[in-house]
Amino acid sequence: MMGDGTRDTTDLESSRAILRRWHEDVPDDRLAHLVKDTERAFRRSLSVRLARYGVAFGHWTFLRVLWERDGITQRELAIGAGVSEPATLGALRAMEKAGHVTRRRRTGNRKNVYVMLTRSGKALRRKLVPLAVRVNTVATQKVRAADIATTRRCLLAILENLAFDELAQSGPAIAAGRAEDAAPRADGDRAPRAAPRSARKAKPSQGATKRPAPGPAARAPSRQRARRGA
Repeated sequence: MMGDGTRDTTDLESSRAILRRWHEDVPDDRLAHLVKDTERAFRRSLSVRLARYGVAFGHWTFLRVLWERDGITQRELAIGAGVSEPATLGALRAMEKAGHVTRRRRTGNRKNVYVMLTRSGKALRRKLVPLAVRVNTVATQKVRAADIATTRRCLLAILENLAFDELAQSGPAIAAGRAEDAAPRADGDRAPRAAPRSARKAKPSQGATKRPAPGPAARAPSRQRARRGA
């Protein structure tokens, strides 16, 4: 297993190689690769700072969600963090061992497992959030505020485009339905859902009288029209 010094040297060499790649080797490579390398750089910079408090970057991902929504289910936490449920379970076991969270089942609902922050886990917020703020400050130094605002708009547009593309890949009908549900109307309300079939059946008025059922002779033409697809 590598020591911290060896790991730091490897990370530094990796950062230099990435910079050389973008400045010299393939400066016009695809945007997806640039975003990926940038995200990795953000992660490494924050991971170094989190390590000083004995917190892994993977645990930070879950702490961020729990600081805003403490007491949610294990499944909700996995979705909120964008991590698979098996990976979430492994991380929570380590976080529980470190004393940052507890997991419990509630009376009347033994199926769901709820995740709660401990006092130690809550206290980490005051220590760790400033580290993330610092990383963002370092990343955007010497960059104009207008350029940062433009970058945010562009990244958000890209994120939305890819989200709708993901819906489209799941099938045109599903994509159209989900997009319609997600899009707000001009008045701020969502489009009303269609009434169930049972509710669409016309109800007879109170004063209406029932007509006698037609005899066999009257029903025969209706059957013939039905057979012809009328």
